[in-house]
Amino acid sequence: MHRCLRPVLVALLLAFAGPSLAIDTEDAFDDPVLQHRYEAINRELRCLVCQNQTIADSNATLAQDLRREVRDMIAAGKTDNEIRDFMIERYGDFVLYRPRMTAQNFLLWAAPVLLLLIAAVVLVRVVRRRAQETDVEPEGPEAGQP
Repeated sequence: MHRCLRPVLVALLLAFAGPSLAIDTEDAFDDPVLQHRYEAINRELRCLVCQNQTIADSNATLAQDLRREVRDMIAAGKTDNEIRDFMIERYGDFVLYRPRMTAQNFLLWAAPVLLLLIAAVVLVRVVRRRAQETDVEPEGPEAGQP
């Protein structure tokens, strides 16, 4: 009987330990639509301390503050765009986890395509040049001439 009880106790402890590791300790909104908006916006904003995590995934103090700010703005009736615009105005475009394409960062978005096009042009030119060099019949000892 003891052998069966031990795995059950371990499973129960692990099941109840999960909520204690939760990052967002704030109470959920009563309205599920507001809660969904809150979670969606938190997944769109970057933690400025961690930089490779959203504020939903980060437990940094700044991320907690940003989540609280988002919660307050949603409770105040702000739209998603108003919240994003506020965060961008305050922290810059870097706060967006998926940055938008603007005139200032267009080159970053276009660089991979431009580099592929340049590489393709260089490759075609090299291949054509080598093909022309091999088309010319060699003279001298290689061609059997003295």
